[in-house]
Amino acid sequence: MLRTHGRAVYLPATSTLVVADLHVGRAAASNVGLLLDERADLRDRLGAILAATNPETVVFAGDVLHRFGAPRPRTVGTVRALAGRVRAAGARPVAVAGNHDGGLDDAWPGTVHDAYRLSDGTVVCHGHARPETDGERYVCGHVHPSLTVEGRKRDCFLRTAAGYRDRPVLVVPAFSTLAAGVRIERRAGVDSPLVTDLDTLRPGVIEEAPSTAGDRTTAGGDGPSGSLWFPPLGDLRPHLRR
Repeated sequence: MLRTHGRAVYLPATSTLVVADLHVGRAAASNVGLLLDERADLRDRLGAILAATNPETVVFAGDVLHRFGAPRPRTVGTVRALAGRVRAAGARPVAVAGNHDGGLDDAWPGTVHDAYRLSDGTVVCHGHARPETDGERYVCGHVHPSLTVEGRKRDCFLRTAAGYRDRPVLVVPAFSTLAAGVRIERRAGVDSPLVTDLDTLRPGVIEEAPSTAGDRTTAGGDGPSGSLWFPPLGDLRPHLRR
């Protein structure tokens, strides 16, 4: 069982919250940097989810940074502020490296892992490379999945019961609201070895308002903070505009 909260997922069996693709520094690299206080945005949204879930562990599943090189001082300050926000909530922050995170060792206040195995066998990784750690199931980011519903592009989760190594896989959307979503109905742009067959994956669109439609019993079911789960993408394709 899992529970989605906005752009994060909570795993009750291990009291773990997973967020991916924060891309700290993305705002400064774009025109929206003048309009968005990136640190406050990430900190406040993360804080709300921490309050709702009260986890023991928070895993940042890669691409914590946006720049490929050494992070700027403000980026380092934001990363450490986020780790501090987790500690202030009584949880332990854990960092997993993504393909953008060559400089994360200079910003993260602790060990940076290639993948992180939870006590129930769940492996959290970024998803850009095959994890060497064997798991009972896998949670990753990297893909930035989105789905166009009624003409509107919506970020989403993806899950399948038999994905990587025939084990369950959950793909988490980008926690950054500035990261470009990859439209999974177009197939192109999905470059993760953990996503081997898009048509078997069920999209879970992030809900912004309560809804009575769809399946919200297996995962999600949290009203505005949950996800609206659709049938497998292969069954949806005839009804989707590419």
